[in-house]
This record gives sequence, structure tokens and C-alpha cells, in this order.
Amino acid sequence: MTDESEDVSAPPEAPQDAVRGARSPNFDPSPKAFRETRSKDRFTGASGVLFEQAMAQTRMAICLCDPSEKDVPIVFANRAFRDLTGYDDDEILGNNCRFLQGPETDRAQVAKIADAIEREDVVVVELLNYRKDGTSFWNALHMGPIYNEHGELIYFFGSQWNVSDVRAARAEETHAREMARELSHRMKNMFSVISGIVNITGRMRGIEKEAREINDRVQALARAYETTLDNASTGYIEIGPAIRAILDPYSSDESRLKVLGNGLRVPFSTVSGIGLSLHELAANATKHGAWSGDDGLVEVDWYQRDKDGIPHLLVEWRESGVQDVIEPTQSAGSGNTIIDRMIKYGGGKTVRDWHSDGLHVTITYPVGLTPAQ
Repeated sequence: MTDESEDVSAPPEAPQDAVRGARSPNFDPSPKAFRETRSKDRFTGASGVLFEQAMAQTRMAICLCDPSEKDVPIVFANRAFRDLTGYDDDEILGNNCRFLQGPETDRAQVAKIADAIEREDVVVVELLNYRKDGTSFWNALHMGPIYNEHGELIYFFGSQWNVSDVRAARAEETHAREMARELSHRMKNMFSVISGIVNITGRMRGIEKEAREINDRVQALARAYETTLDNASTGYIEIGPAIRAILDPYSSDESRLKVLGNGLRVPFSTVSGIGLSLHELAANATKHGAWSGDDGLVEVDWYQRDKDGIPHLLVEWRESGVQDVIEPTQSAGSGNTIIDRMIKYGGGKTVRDWHSDGLHVTITYPVGLTPAQ
């Protein structure tokens, strides 16, 4: 039985967690004050305590605006909102959110907010807002309507997120892409000029064959650089796209080329040595090795290994299915000489193993530390 003197209409006692929260030095009294003045909106009892805790603990700036009042003023703002804007409750409450706007605020974005309020719709915008001290920040505003159990509009909910750092990163990334495109354009022109000089010199001196070989190397480097320029601004690139760009023109049959490596980032300076070396290996495979017949296969793999505490890029070139493999007696004047000199110049090493069915080459190239390390 219920004691007739008991007040059954009294709201349930606040949980001990809420009591402990009130004693915290970071306690935010605004949610409790708000629900006490808005009991008609059912911010009472246990649901009210949950509202208080959620609004006080979240680090996201949140406000509620009342559409039933003139100019849709802010009627609630949590501590995160005050911290973000620098304003106190008495400077926020009763004002429309436009007080955060300033001279550089995009009016088109503001118009989207006004339209969403008119249509009782959800809207997400990024706009430049201003703190009390006059400093600006980019605000990612998410706003939407809140209805009661009768389907009546009672509030507009707004969450604010300072995305200034995100915007700055986007701007930097956009600038880097624009610079990469400009650099790509200039490098294409440079390689075209070099090719033109080589062709003219070859014709004038009657060495067209040698000129074509040089131009093949120039074009191989051009493909490798063009593929990696978008990421070059960071100083590091994924070596995989450069390797594929070098090798794709040599293998029209995808089943005869297996590219196994993936994802490794290396210094941009690695492109020249590795790119030109793979071009020479591919050209040799076309003339004398796995791609000179009908059944040969080339596998290319790459990975990172530490040597004496220094990260090295290892590239493995494996040919198979070659008939009558004959190891050359010397490499002077051949592509092998070019490979050895390019890799040695970068501080690396080339090891060749001649097997019964083809050539296996391992290139070891110091690459320093990658960003991931």
C-alpha cells in the first residue's frame, strides 16, 4: 500500500552519478537550469537527468533555439558552446545565432540556414563564425527540427564543430595538388624537349638506333615521374604506381606480368634509379629473356628490409619460362651496366642469379625512414 502522505507526483531522485557530477569543478549548470524552466517540454524526472548529463559531458558545442519566439532565439547553450565562442550565457541566451556571423561569413550559407528553418528541414553547412574576441573559426553547423509527442515543432537543435584545422588541411592539400599539376605539366614539356633534342641529334649524326634507345629511357622516366607527382610534395611516394607505369608498355598480355608488391612508401628520389633499372630489365626481357618467347613470365615484387639499422627497398625481378638461358660473359656497354651504375650511385646494390629458366635480379636500395616509421 502507498502511504497517503507520500507525494507520488514528485520526480524521481537524481542518480548518485548526477550528484557526483554536480560536485565536479567542470560541472555545467546550464542543462539543469534549462530543463527547470522548460518542464512543459518533458525535460523532467529521469529523462531530464539524462539530458543534463548528455549536454554537460559532450565536448560538442550544442544549442537549442525556440521557433515559437520572435527571431528564433537561443534558449539553451552548453559549456562547449560557451568555450567555443567565448560568450557567457547572459550574452548568448535570447539572441539569434546570427550574432556569431561577421564580415566574411558567406551569405549563401546563411540563406541555406534560413531556408531550412522556414521548411523545418535539416541542414549541414560550413560557415565562418566569430568569437567574442573577434577571432574567426570555421563552423560545421548541423541544424534540424525537434518535435514533441504531438508532432509540434518545439526547438531547432544546432551542433557546432570547429573545423578550422580541417579546412586548413584541405587548403594545403588543394595547393599541393595544384602545384603537382603545374609541375607535371612542366616536366612533360621538359621530357618532350629532351626527346626532341635526342631525335634531332640522332638524325644529324646518323645514330637513329642509339637515339631511340635513349628516348625509350627518357620516356620510361617520364611515365614514372608523372605517376608519382601528386604525392611528391610530401617527399614520399608509393613506389607501386611508378613500377607499374614503367612496366605496363612492355607487357600487352597481363598474364605474363605479375606485380606482387603493394603500398610501400619511399622517398621521391628513389624513382630515377629504380625506374630506369626496371626499364632496362624489361627491355632486356623483351629482346632476350622471358618476353622474347611465347611462354615466359616476369614477376616483380618489392618490400622493405632493415640493413645495419637503415631501411632498404628491395626489388625482386624474376623471369621464368625462358629456353636456353645463357649467362652473358660481360656487361660492358649493355643495360646491365646502366643498372649497376644507377643503383650504385644511389648507394645500393644489384645481385643477378642466372637460373635454368631465366634471370633473377635483386636490387637493394637505401631509402631512409618513411613517414610511417
